[in-house]
This record gives sequence, C-alpha cells and structure tokens, in this order.
Amino acid sequence: MTETIPHHIRTILFNRVPEITIAFWVIKILSTTTGETFADYLNVDVGLGLTVTTWVMGGLLVAALIAQFATKRYTSGIYWTAVVLISVVGTLVTDTLTDVLGVELWASTVFFSALLALTFGIWFIRERTLSIHTIFTRRREAFYWVAILFTFALGTAAGDLITEGFGLGYLVGVILFTALIGVIVIARYSFNANIVFCFWAAYVLTRPLGASIGDLLSQAPADGGLGIGTTATSVTFLIVIVAVATYLGIKVRKQRGDAEVVELASVSVTV
Repeated sequence: MTETIPHHIRTILFNRVPEITIAFWVIKILSTTTGETFADYLNVDVGLGLTVTTWVMGGLLVAALIAQFATKRYTSGIYWTAVVLISVVGTLVTDTLTDVLGVELWASTVFFSALLALTFGIWFIRERTLSIHTIFTRRREAFYWVAILFTFALGTAAGDLITEGFGLGYLVGVILFTALIGVIVIARYSFNANIVFCFWAAYVLTRPLGASIGDLLSQAPADGGLGIGTTATSVTFLIVIVAVATYLGIKVRKQRGDAEVVELASVSVTV
C-alpha cells in the first residue's frame, strides 16, 4: 500500500506551526508589542525588578514549550501562548544585558545577530531547509523556537538602539520598520525574492516594529510616547491576540477536517 498525500495537505495535517496568513502577522506584531509593554509592566509598575521578572516569565515559557512539544501538531492556544511568553522573555534578556550588565545596545545587536546566524547555519546543515512549512519533527521545531527567541532578543536590541540609542524616537521607529517590511514585501511579490529569506527578515523586523508601537503607546509624552500606559496597552492587545488566535483555531480545525477527507481520497492501494 502506498500513500500519495499532496504537500499542502500534509502541511495542514502535520505541521507544528501555523499557516502564514495576514492573521499570523497581526498576532505576531501584537505579541511583540505585548512582550515590550508587559515586561515593562511587571518590571516597573508591579515592581518585581528585572531579575525576578525574568525568572518568573522564563519558568512560564519553559512550561509553555513543554506543552507545545507534547502536542502532536499545531494547536492555536498553546502555540500563541508560547509566542507571547517568548516575546516577553526575549525582551527581558536584552533588557538584563543592557540595564544590569551594562552591555551596549550595539554590542547586543551584533551578539544576537551572530547567534541567530549560527542557529540558521546549523539548522540548514542538519535539515537542508529553513522553511517553516516543513516543521514536522521535534528537532526542526527545536531549531525553530531557538531561532524565534533570538529574533525577539535581536529585535529588542536593534529597536532600542535605533529609537533610544540613536535618539530617533518611537514614532520614527514605527515608520522606519514599517517601511523596511514594505521593502521586503515588494522584493518578494514584485521581484520574486526567496520566500524563506523574506519570511525570516520580516519576522525579525516585526519585533522592533511591535516594540516601537508598544513604547509609542505606553510611554509618557515626556519620553516621546502617547501616555496610554503599559497596563492598558498590554490588556488591550492581549484581548485582540486571544480573539484572533481563537479565530485561527476554529479555521485550522475546519481545514483539518477537509484535509482528512482529501487524505483518505489520496490513498492508493496496489496489489
């Protein structure tokens, strides 16, 4: 007996990360914004401090990743919980390097760029692909989550370097990173640039974009923000994340139901 299952059907049924759609990018940007504002909320507003906040959120991230690896395929609620938590932890790692250890933002940017490049290099050597449409094994998923952590840490460092280190401000940061993502979109759809490169480039840039949006909304006017506050910004964005993630979960269940029908029809038996 042989099975002939179309690639897109196999992706829907077995891939451990979500389909790349507009909703995916919406949640990604919102999660990065929440990572920035919620880390500041716990650290400053609640008064936990960087060290305690990092340990608490790190523990929650480990628990979320254990749950994620325990699933057999992409589960919307678990996956996006892990993304939100890793966005918070990525922010805290960079903030700890900067505020506690005194590492310059440019050095953190170079350091995390090197770690991300190393991760991609090892991932490609071992798996011969960096495509997230083929995350069918635990090893590939491990590479994926390590890369995600470094993209968040790198995005935080690069974003803070440009908006704060260079003194350009949060609004300029939002405009700049939006424009850079626009360039990637044009390169992909007008010049047929490599889809995997474009995905990861956009993924990295959505981190400083989200962080700039979060700081623009939450920081005081005296610091270049709109003064909405970290609490209101975090809660509002978390509500939107839950709503969109719920929609994606319903959509995926429907897709899988349809895909299972196609899978059965694709099975051919030879005697």
